[in-house]
Amino acid sequence: MNAHATDMETERAEAAAWFKALRGEIVAAFEALEARFGTGARFEVTPTARRSEDGSDAGGGIMSVLRGGAVFEKVGVNWSEVHGVLQPRAQAAMAARKGIPGMAEDPRFWASGISLVAHMANPRVPAVHMNTRMFWTPHAHWFGGGADLNPAIPFEEDTAHFHRTLEEALAPWAGEYGRMKDWADEYFFVPHRGRARGVGGVFYDDLSTGDLGEDFALTRAVGSAFLPAYLPLVEKRQPEPWTEGEREAQLVHRGLYAEYNLVYDRGTKFGLETGHDANAVLMSLPPVAKWT
Repeated sequence: MNAHATDMETERAEAAAWFKALRGEIVAAFEALEARFGTGARFEVTPTARRSEDGSDAGGGIMSVLRGGAVFEKVGVNWSEVHGVLQPRAQAAMAARKGIPGMAEDPRFWASGISLVAHMANPRVPAVHMNTRMFWTPHAHWFGGGADLNPAIPFEEDTAHFHRTLEEALAPWAGEYGRMKDWADEYFFVPHRGRARGVGGVFYDDLSTGDLGEDFALTRAVGSAFLPAYLPLVEKRQPEPWTEGEREAQLVHRGLYAEYNLVYDRGTKFGLETGHDANAVLMSLPPVAKWT
């Protein structure tokens, strides 16, 4: 094994370990909210597995879901580390979207990341999404992810805090917050409804500048900013009383969220196409939703 391959294995292991540690930090913080505002609801933790086309082990992860809490009606915080061979459809999509040559000749891949979606019990508390990930093929590697706020009842000060925290986290990378904010506005748009699914945040993909350490540092900054950006909003809004009209607005907004995730979301499509655990991939769907 050459030195480059050994270095890359080490870097992949470090990335996977960091995503896994972030998952543990967020789960602990969310359970602390349930202990503070509710009766102490806990996450149900289930190992997940991915099988290759020949049935051999191809990695897996941890699916953590909390249901029916006083704060979280449903929240999932998943971590995964998977590997295998991309099937022709996924190869073509990867080559077309990322411009990577040679996928047909050597379609191996490795990926690790964390994915989080929270649907809240109090409709005045905003739903939220966050994910960060690393993806590798023998031809290229890159990072991607983001975080976006999805309130059924928007509050300008909540939106401002969420964006300000992300902007501060990305300050060492000049211009990146603005670029990633614009990308989020474009990516989290629901074309068939002609509207955004929330109030935005940041989104990025295909991050591969040639400096893996710096790219990973930016990815860690996005992931580490999540709790400071989101927890104060939950702590402020959770004690507020809500009305049946606000609950109705929340359920309709969840319908919009479900439409986006099933029709447009890249992560959903990739997870299902590469054979990852369907329950983990579809963890993002709300427990209850309405369509008018």
